[in-house]
Amino acid sequence: MTIKNDATFLLKNTVTLSFLSSLFFMYTDYQIFGKSITMKITHTIADIKHTIASYKSIEKTIAFVPTMGNLHQGHLELIKMASRQADIVVCSIFVNPLQFGKGEDFEQYPRTLETDIEQLKNRACDVVFAPTVNEMYPDSNVNGQDNSQLMVPVISDILEGASRPGHFMGVATIVAKLFNIIQPHKAIFGAKDYQQLQVIKQFVQDLCFPVEILAHPIVRQNNGLALSSRNKFLSNTQKQQAGIIFQTLKNLADQIKSGETKFAQLEQNAIQLLDAQGFKTDYISIRKSDLSPATLTDKKLVILIATYLANTRLLDNLQIER
Repeated sequence: MTIKNDATFLLKNTVTLSFLSSLFFMYTDYQIFGKSITMKITHTIADIKHTIASYKSIEKTIAFVPTMGNLHQGHLELIKMASRQADIVVCSIFVNPLQFGKGEDFEQYPRTLETDIEQLKNRACDVVFAPTVNEMYPDSNVNGQDNSQLMVPVISDILEGASRPGHFMGVATIVAKLFNIIQPHKAIFGAKDYQQLQVIKQFVQDLCFPVEILAHPIVRQNNGLALSSRNKFLSNTQKQQAGIIFQTLKNLADQIKSGETKFAQLEQNAIQLLDAQGFKTDYISIRKSDLSPATLTDKKLVILIATYLANTRLLDNLQIER
């Protein structure tokens, strides 16, 4: 990394020499070509707040990508999108116990922090925030269950929320907490977790959070399987088999576009076909884009699937316009 010696360079960029010496990891567009080759890793709320404040003091914009780690190409595409949206990209890695229900896979969820950090190096990521559970829920002996929580009514109680009570309260709580800590200008989420995205958009609007929510299209394998951290639980054979999920979505979309209007029957037929091929389907639902029940006159729809292959829960969706 080379810093220009000309004092006018520093003045033009409103950066002082003392500032640079105390924050050696910071840079300007003139100091390096493209994104920084230095990535700061933080583990405490105090440290990430100080880091963000330092960037904002030189008028840098912040894009935020919250994750639970075990990063795959889908996550890296979110990072790439974030780098096009702001000066600084912050990625959080935190497996949030509050969004896991009793008997779910919190303990088994893959934790691959060292590998995740290696993947983010040489990418367009500037800061990683990887706190412990105790850092995020310091006054709790039950993983945050006895802390204040954020409830987003109605939309949190259907579909995935009906199958996993309390899940979206846990999601909304941790995302809101991360927003308050990092205070990004923009936040990027994957469209695979469609209902989660709508829950986040809802509370951001309702509670006037000053952050723009952006969605990245679903990233898929060649056979159509949506990339997910839980795909790690699948064997190679199962990953090939799981491509049927996306094919089911496309078949439903084709039927709807061709004029089929008996949505309940279409859903039931699709469940039977999927289950006949070794899946155990929780739901297939045709909804309006805001997740309210679809009507015959609606033009913008989304088809959502939650199904199990062996013990792995897989989600997918397809947005259509007719």
